[in-house]
Amino acid sequence: MAVVPNIFRSWRQPRVVMRALLAGGPREDWALATLMAACLVVFVSLWPAQARLAHLDAALPEAQRIPLEARIAGAAFGAIFIGPLLAYTLAALSHIVARAFGGRGTGFRVRMALFWSMLAVSPAVLLQGLVAGFIGPGPALNLVGLALGVGFLAIWGASLRVAEFEAP
Repeated sequence: MAVVPNIFRSWRQPRVVMRALLAGGPREDWALATLMAACLVVFVSLWPAQARLAHLDAALPEAQRIPLEARIAGAAFGAIFIGPLLAYTLAALSHIVARAFGGRGTGFRVRMALFWSMLAVSPAVLLQGLVAGFIGPGPALNLVGLALGVGFLAIWGASLRVAEFEAP
């Protein structure tokens, strides 16, 4: 299954893509690879903003500056190590909530819905990173962040519906 075409297809037909992803059966290796790819994209998207902040720190006294390398290391820790833990926790919580509303999916299906949704919004995540790095805070960053949030919630909601309520 081609990943990049499915990413763009998820913005138009998230349920169709999720059904195709789940048709292959439970593959935890695929779910973990999807999550790690999404976290890697988040990490890369943080670079421009961190570079901007490090450049702006040049006006501060030496003792108050945070070097770019330290900023990138912090971003790596957050995106690559903490991000997956939060994603697994969010998937478990969403599964519990869906169960309360009659969901009958499995943990794998719910994890895949969340992890794929995270990867599907990667173009918007990269755009947000570029806007944060080159333009900085302001209306443009807010607009891209809003589009990212709405896109993620729409894709995740549709994927979660397939995972929980169209379960075999």
